Amino acid sequence: MHEALFEQIHKIGLVPVVKIDDAGKAVGLAKAMVKGGLPCAEVTFRTAAAEEAIKQITAAVPEMLVGAGTVTNLDFAKKAVAAGAKFIVSPGFNPTVVDWCLENNVPIVPGVCTPSDIEAGLSRGLSTLKFFPAEVSGGVEMLKNLAGPFPNLMFMPTGGISPANLASYAKQSNVLAVGGSWMVKPELIEAENWDAISALCSEAVVTLQGLEFAHLGINNENAAEAEKTIAALEAFGMVKKVGNSSTFLNTTIEVLPKMYYGRLGHLGFKCFDIERTLAYLGRHGFTVNEETITRDAKGKIKVCYIQQEFSGFAVHLIKA
Repeated sequence: MHEALFEQIHKIGLVPVVKIDDAGKAVGLAKAMVKGGLPCAEVTFRTAAAEEAIKQITAAVPEMLVGAGTVTNLDFAKKAVAAGAKFIVSPGFNPTVVDWCLENNVPIVPGVCTPSDIEAGLSRGLSTLKFFPAEVSGGVEMLKNLAGPFPNLMFMPTGGISPANLASYAKQSNVLAVGGSWMVKPELIEAENWDAISALCSEAVVTLQGLEFAHLGINNENAAEAEKTIAALEAFGMVKKVGNSSTFLNTTIEVLPKMYYGRLGHLGFKCFDIERTLAYLGRHGFTVNEETITRDAKGKIKVCYIQQEFSGFAVHLIKA
C-alpha cells in the first residue's frame, strides 16, 4: 500500500522536520528547500501555523511532497489531510490515529522505539515506521539489531540526527529516509534566510549519497596489452589481484583486457543507495544505462553504469 509515495520518499532520502510559527513564510521556505534539492517536508503540528502552512505550500509549490508531523491526535490528522498533507507522521504509536489513517487510505508513519511498538505496527500491515527518538534509543546500533527479527521493515529515524551522523544512518539498509531539522532551523525561517536554508539542504543531500571515488578502470584492446599495463603498474609497487574478467592493482586501478564502457575506461564511485543516488544524479542531467544494472536478491541495484561519459570515461556506480 502506498508504494509509490514511500519510493518517492526513499529516493529523496531526507525528510526535513519543519516547525513554523508564521504560515506567511511557508511558501518561501518550500521554494528554498526545493532549490536546495530537498522537495519534501514534514510540517509539524507543534505550532498553530501548521495547518495553514501545509495549505499554502501544497497550493503554491506542487513539486513539494508535504506531510504532517507530530500528529498526536485524531483532530490533527483530519486537519492535516484536509489541508493537503500527503502523509502523516506521529512521534508515538497512537492506535486511534493509525487506525483512522488506515481506514481512510492515508499513508501513516507512526513512531516506535521498542519491539512491542514495532509488532503493533506489523499487526496492522505497516511496513515503514518512524524510529524516534533515534539517537537516545540506541541509534544506528539499534537499527542494526532490529534488522534481524524484522528483515522486511523500513524505518525513518528521527531525533538527534545532524550532519555529523547523517551518513551513518543513511547507509543502513533498513532506513527508508532520515528525518532531521538542522537545515530548516526556526531562526533561519524567522529571518527568511532562504539562501542559508538552500545551502544547508544542498550539503545534506550530498552527504546523504555517500559518494566516494572507488577506482579507475582502464580499457585495453586485448589481453596482451592489458598484461603490459599490469606489469608496468607492478613496477610501481602496486599489488595485483586477478579476477574473473579484470585485474585490480591495489584496489584502486582496474585493468580490463578489452574495450568496455567508456572510450578510455571508467571511474568507479561507491554510494550508500544506488536508487537514491540515481535520482540525485538525475537532477544533474545524468541517466542510468539500463542494460548495465545488476540487482541483489531483494531487487536492489548493486552496480550500474551512467549513460553519459566525460573526458572519455564512463561512470560506474557501486553500492558501498
